[in-house]
Amino acid sequence: MTVSYKKISKHPKMFLRLLGVTREEFDILASKLELQWEQKVINKYKRPGRNYKLSIQQMLMMLLLYYRSYSTQMQIGFMFGIDDSRVCRIIKKLEPLVARIVAIKKNRTLSYEETAQLIDVTEQVVERPKKKQKHYFSGKKRRHTLKTEVRVTSDGRIINISKSYKGKTHDFKIHKESDPVPIATRVYADSGYQGLNKRTKNARIPIKKSKKKPLSYWEKLYNKIVAKRRIKVENVIAEVKNFRILSHRYRNKRKGYNLKFNIISGIVNLKNGFLNQQITC
Repeated sequence: MTVSYKKISKHPKMFLRLLGVTREEFDILASKLELQWEQKVINKYKRPGRNYKLSIQQMLMMLLLYYRSYSTQMQIGFMFGIDDSRVCRIIKKLEPLVARIVAIKKNRTLSYEETAQLIDVTEQVVERPKKKQKHYFSGKKRRHTLKTEVRVTSDGRIINISKSYKGKTHDFKIHKESDPVPIATRVYADSGYQGLNKRTKNARIPIKKSKKKPLSYWEKLYNKIVAKRRIKVENVIAEVKNFRILSHRYRNKRKGYNLKFNIISGIVNLKNGFLNQQITC
């Protein structure tokens, strides 16, 4: 039993559901990846080495199917007619190459872009760590988690992914340690970013009510407008989590988590039509 590109490509709906991208988007990734594979793997090791047994298309299909379904590597290997150890080696080889094509670029410099940024922190449950368990324990989720900040433009393009932090870390602290927001850029965030107004002049965060001071009609209206503007980042995060490797309990080593998050974020940008901004081989 092997998964065939020719068979699946004849069924566009099945192709999209299995791999998370359309056939056209897949072909773009595969063509770029083939160049990377030739330069970084084939030409680097001139002596005969391990035989990967699969074509570039099949290897990319295997990686996307793994991200999309988060099945075990043994199950993925059975579908492609290879053993689980070979699946692991191929994934390790492919991830850095795919990241060079689609991963979100880091930008530590301030600029004067007058745009809007919608920011939010998402967290994912991980296996209970053997050491420093308290640092990973999230008071919100009541589980051990990893947190990542996502920044999105008003049209839905992911422009920044922070490092991944332990679940105990506060959302605002993650923001302060991430790339600076460009000058004159409006920022929309949720109530977890209290104090952002002091750091960023054009920040818009909800007004919190208290027992002694309920919100007025205008304050409620303001909160509604902020929520309406920042709903786009929630929708984009939901698209990212359609890849189950970022929504189910994370079983892999935490060291490679952020790389996977960046790759999937770049794939979501590709799906949403931000091809010229993202594909940079």
